[in-house]
Amino acid sequence: MTRSAMHWPTMSPETHFQRRVRCFTQRPRSLHALLDNAVALNPQGTALVCNDTRLTYLALNEQVGRLAAGWHALGLNAGDRVALLLSNRIEFVLCLLAATRLGAITVPLSVREQTPGLHYMLSHCEAVMLVHDAALADVVPAKDTLPALSWQISVGACANTLEFSSLLSDKPYTDVARVNEEDTAVILYTSGTTGRPKGAMLSHLGIVHSCMHFQAGMKMGADSVAIAAVPLSHVTGLVALVTTSLHVAGTLVILPSFKAATFLQVAAKEKMTHSLMVPAMYSLCLLEPSFSAEALKHWRIGGYGGAPMPVAVIEQLAKHLPNLDLRNAYGATETTSPVTLIPAGMNDAHLDSVGRVLPCADVRIMNDAGQEVPFGETGELWINGPMVVPGYWDNPEATAQSFTAGYWHSGDLGCMDKDGFVKIFDRKKDMLNRGGFKIYSVEVENCLMGIPGVLEAAIVGKPCPVLGERVHAFIYAPNQSISQDLVTAHCKQALADYKVPETVTWLDAPLPRNANGKVMKRQLRLNF
Repeated sequence: MTRSAMHWPTMSPETHFQRRVRCFTQRPRSLHALLDNAVALNPQGTALVCNDTRLTYLALNEQVGRLAAGWHALGLNAGDRVALLLSNRIEFVLCLLAATRLGAITVPLSVREQTPGLHYMLSHCEAVMLVHDAALADVVPAKDTLPALSWQISVGACANTLEFSSLLSDKPYTDVARVNEEDTAVILYTSGTTGRPKGAMLSHLGIVHSCMHFQAGMKMGADSVAIAAVPLSHVTGLVALVTTSLHVAGTLVILPSFKAATFLQVAAKEKMTHSLMVPAMYSLCLLEPSFSAEALKHWRIGGYGGAPMPVAVIEQLAKHLPNLDLRNAYGATETTSPVTLIPAGMNDAHLDSVGRVLPCADVRIMNDAGQEVPFGETGELWINGPMVVPGYWDNPEATAQSFTAGYWHSGDLGCMDKDGFVKIFDRKKDMLNRGGFKIYSVEVENCLMGIPGVLEAAIVGKPCPVLGERVHAFIYAPNQSISQDLVTAHCKQALADYKVPETVTWLDAPLPRNANGKVMKRQLRLNF
């Protein structure tokens, strides 16, 4: 399937952030324009669902206006940073859109973050407002340690804070702040696996292009019903689900937390058409006794990323849901989500690929000398495009280190073929070197995930005085009896002998992940 067959919008070269990039010519010019367009297109359509609450687009627009009026009366100004420490709930979306109506910048924070990290991020971006779940009051830093913080707002009753509902004015604020599409709309702090977290500056331009990539690439429209089962504070939840559903004027169903049984129940009730989850979530759904092909007959797009999808899971989903089109995707916070996406109906033919480079993305595979390598050869992915952030908030040093001529250095090792399909092998820092032989984690982890009953697996290098490193596996397989001999036999059938894990740690809980959901291999290495 060619790119023209995908019916992508018209593109032309433009200059943004001192880069020459391909852009969609007909596009909304701001995050708030997505809401305005949705209200015009589908005013009585269901915009948001969460538990028993349902909002049409007209009602959503009114609620956003009422909240914006309350914040405006407090004194919130354009350019101010509004931090959100909120779980998956409708108030997250209201705050995001109220902030953009006033021209403020939203700073979503992970509810898994702890006080020291929150203090650093709130201080670094000089947030003037913090909106948080009342249940998270204990991890919120003391207000007197944050000089810039003027307002602390809680969703639910909480001592010494403004209550969210009290700020909903009777008269909506209808003016919309004028912004340039290169302006920062959202700051998302990266995971900070090494050093301090960095605040990636997501622009209106970048968010809009990512929404348009998802819209055309997944054929989404006003009849789409997507479920947000991943955190809304992560780039996937924020862009792939919240703003893309807004862009197409479809329905977003928000799950406060992921439990497979609840997800399946809600998916059936709401006639879900789209999902975007990590592979483990699909595995858990298949294990549920309540899994019903008839109840899920409306499910047509199953997006996934962040880890390989086990072949066994793909086969089971194809057996029970033949109309479900699985779509692998690759992206990052710095790329405002998608860079590649498997074209419709091509997942089975490209199981080892994260997809084809999207039309407005520019991906180069570079060697350590900063030179582009030929098709099929391995190197680091450097990425450019209108959706790539211009840099990190108030961190010129990190920006200079991570960008070259507008290209963001992803830190991911991979290759690309002449048709634009990309394979990701490993993080540069996670590649193993066993006696001079390079081992890419993803190949071994994908093999381990093919063992029935394995829900999560990761490999790291175990120090060895002779070979430098040996392959050690961490495996999470709840309620399964799997021996190391079985692991060895399974891997020997598919891998070169030097790639086969020599030792295994069996986990009684899922792999440790940071606030953005990435596996913390540094923590796993502490076992040695």
